[in-house]
Amino acid sequence: MIIGRRWWILIWYGILLLGVVGLVMAIHWGRQVRWRNLDEILRGVGTIAVSVGMLLLLHGTGHGAGQTLMLAALLAFILAFLAGREQDRRGRRSPPDQ
Repeated sequence: MIIGRRWWILIWYGILLLGVVGLVMAIHWGRQVRWRNLDEILRGVGTIAVSVGMLLLLHGTGHGAGQTLMLAALLAFILAFLAGREQDRRGRRSPPDQ
């Protein structure tokens, strides 16, 4: 039994909403910057995956699917971190736009 399970479910639905909005905005922004914001897109995917995984676990359905989504979210966040570091390295080496 989880204390305050209803509140946790509401909180994770809010995080899911934030993830969806963030992913949509990252895709919209990606079209403008020629998809150089891969880290933001991966963060949105990770946020959606972790929130859906937690909701599955909190509802008590799909334990294997929930755990798999949590693992996929961890992988997405690690890839976003690596993509962001690579973009920082390239940004410092390239000459500034005039």
